[in-house]
Amino acid sequence: MVSTTTAPSAPQAPPTLRRATTEPPWVQFLLIGTALAFCVLFLIVPLIAVFSEALAKGVELYFAAFQDPDALAAVGLTLLTAAISVPLNLVFGVAAAWCIAKFDFAGKNFLLTLVDLPFSVSPVIAGVIFVLMFGSQGWFGPWLSDNDIKIIFAVPGIVLATTFVTFPFIARELIPLMQEQGTEQEETALVLGASGWQTFMRITLPNVRWALLYGVILCNARAMGEFGAVSVVSGHIRGLTNTMPLHVEILYNEYNFVAAFAVSSLLAVLALITLLLKSFIEWRIEQQHQE
Repeated sequence: MVSTTTAPSAPQAPPTLRRATTEPPWVQFLLIGTALAFCVLFLIVPLIAVFSEALAKGVELYFAAFQDPDALAAVGLTLLTAAISVPLNLVFGVAAAWCIAKFDFAGKNFLLTLVDLPFSVSPVIAGVIFVLMFGSQGWFGPWLSDNDIKIIFAVPGIVLATTFVTFPFIARELIPLMQEQGTEQEETALVLGASGWQTFMRITLPNVRWALLYGVILCNARAMGEFGAVSVVSGHIRGLTNTMPLHVEILYNEYNFVAAFAVSSLLAVLALITLLLKSFIEWRIEQQHQE
């Protein structure tokens, strides 16, 4: 009997894998072009329009808009509101994120829902809620009147409304990062004899410092630009309870377009500075992850 052997077949080349995100060049150009067109139309063009309208009648009138006492009061109130609400949100955001990410307790999901509440409630509704609570006809209105305490149509009401609208920003930046980092480092520090405060200051806080700064910047930007809730509780009192967005609205309704766009340009400059800081911190966070 003659035995026959079959020659081994040549190995077949593996099939070429096509990435799911690979598209033809024309599709890529179409998507990129559409995104750029939207950015130019809804971001760049309005930004250019603000500065062009603000400088339309000369630099002198532009800077004269900031010499108005009402404008200076609006700028000062905006900075004061941000200076109070941002630190309050900083304390709350760090505490809430630390509790939610590092501990298990009853009501954890409920606390997380409360953190997200301002994202789902209209700022105008939030302002109305504060009026119903602290207004002259509200729940605490008679007691506040008897003790000569003014919240609505005053600075405290503006600070309360701004704090409510902005308090999720810092907590929401910290919670995912703290959950990703886990609790191993903190547990090791406690085993080695560190106190809870030492563990927080030397391990937890340094690990989230860039995310914390990122949240503070976003919170500050929203605090300075908030309109809806502040508009309800402020009373629009010139020189007293008008922030920069409210002052812009009043100037525009009075057809004082140069002054309105001048103050708007200041808000735009603050937004651009915020964007630059945000980009820098995003770069630092990416560098930290690579390390």
